[in-house]
Amino acid sequence: MTLSTRTHIRFRLNDRTVTLNTLRPTETLLDFLRLERRLTGTKEGCAEGDCGACTVLVGRLNRDGVLVYETVTSCIRFVASLDGCHVVTIEHLKGKDGTLHPVQQAMVDHHGSQCGFCTPGIVMALYALWMRDAQPSRSTIEKALQGNLCRCTGYEPIVRAAEAMAEISQATSDPLQAERDDVRCQLAEWQTAETVDMGEGADRLILPANIDDLAQSFAANPKATIVAGSTDVGLWVTKQMRPIGPLIFVKQVEGLDAIEETVDGIRIGTTASYTDASAILSETYPAMRAYFDRIGGDQVRNMGTIGGNVANGSPIGDTPPPLIALGATVTLNQAGTRRTMPLEAFFIDYGKQDRQPGEFVERIDVPKLRNNEIFAVYKISKRRDEDISALAGAFKLTIEADRITDARIAFGGIAATPKRARHVEAALIGRDWSIETIDAALPAFESDYQPLSDWRASSDYRMLTAKNLLRRFFLEQQGETASLKRFAAVEA
Repeated sequence: MTLSTRTHIRFRLNDRTVTLNTLRPTETLLDFLRLERRLTGTKEGCAEGDCGACTVLVGRLNRDGVLVYETVTSCIRFVASLDGCHVVTIEHLKGKDGTLHPVQQAMVDHHGSQCGFCTPGIVMALYALWMRDAQPSRSTIEKALQGNLCRCTGYEPIVRAAEAMAEISQATSDPLQAERDDVRCQLAEWQTAETVDMGEGADRLILPANIDDLAQSFAANPKATIVAGSTDVGLWVTKQMRPIGPLIFVKQVEGLDAIEETVDGIRIGTTASYTDASAILSETYPAMRAYFDRIGGDQVRNMGTIGGNVANGSPIGDTPPPLIALGATVTLNQAGTRRTMPLEAFFIDYGKQDRQPGEFVERIDVPKLRNNEIFAVYKISKRRDEDISALAGAFKLTIEADRITDARIAFGGIAATPKRARHVEAALIGRDWSIETIDAALPAFESDYQPLSDWRASSDYRMLTAKNLLRRFFLEQQGETASLKRFAAVEA
């Protein structure tokens, strides 16, 4: 099937349609809003997606055709990735007569702002929360604010403002409620099987329409940079000033974001976001629920993709340790030819993965837990919320008649790649499930890892913590009130 090609992108910005025939592939949404459209309510704070001052909403039609709005950090979101979306900035909330939106008014009434620099981003985060949960609990509010840093006000007045939102009827004058049908129709009209191809050389950007189109485009341009959620690639531009063009954007590729339950487990398309995948992964692997809440804030979880986290190959990526421990496989696609390998084999060395020119990660398959298998994953970081891992450890053991018959243990942030602790595994298999066995296996960590010291943690701290996490895993599994207990899969 031959796809039509267009040489422009289009999206809705507040209440107007934007069509761009020329565009730098690496132009960020924040720069476009502030410099091109003079929408200066959106602020630049960190330029790396951490502080939330640049938060805006992006509306899109999900796989079921439902219009959803999500917070994103515009400082690392590329404009080209917004084709077919609705971008909403703080300016769109205020009424035409100048009246504040009820969420804004709640911030005023409860003194949720001092210098005001972070306030627009906080309002957008609370607005997104208000749209999906009219009466949020305090814990839900705190989770919604994970990606927003307030530098002077303190969070208590902001939380009180968020709690007051429960008194605001969603039937009140609200732009996104009033125009929802119009937006949905417009975005649906734009859902056409077309390839976008703009620019030349390093300034070329390509938005493939489907997986086959992506495979062909990348095979023809193997030196191009693939961009999914841009939560890491965005920093290559804003912090490292790296030339990364041409760019192939994949978040819009039809079918590449699929998440499905198979006979053997869960299949995750490479562009499935953390937000989209968290529900099914948390239900299938309960230990993942709390872990997912430690990955960035809502803005990062909405943008970032599991496949991108894997494909990037970072030794501190959050998802590889639990996926490796669970026995996940990765499927690569090169011009339509696919190959599958164990995920741990994909990581060769620091910054090097087993991926050929023109080959991309298409999906990840994660086996279900079987009877007598127990699983847990932990993240250690300086800051609890929205922080880089000092290390992350994942454990999956098979226990039969109080003996360990199989073990898979993986760590990130402790070696040049996400890596299994094979000596520790060997020290556990065939032995009693007891604290004595755990203690006897601890010295084997030093045969598996030689951690480095950096600003996140010293080598001694990493080694001691890795050992302590194995002990914690055992003690939590044994405790009657432990948050993580043995998970027994239901017999088919």
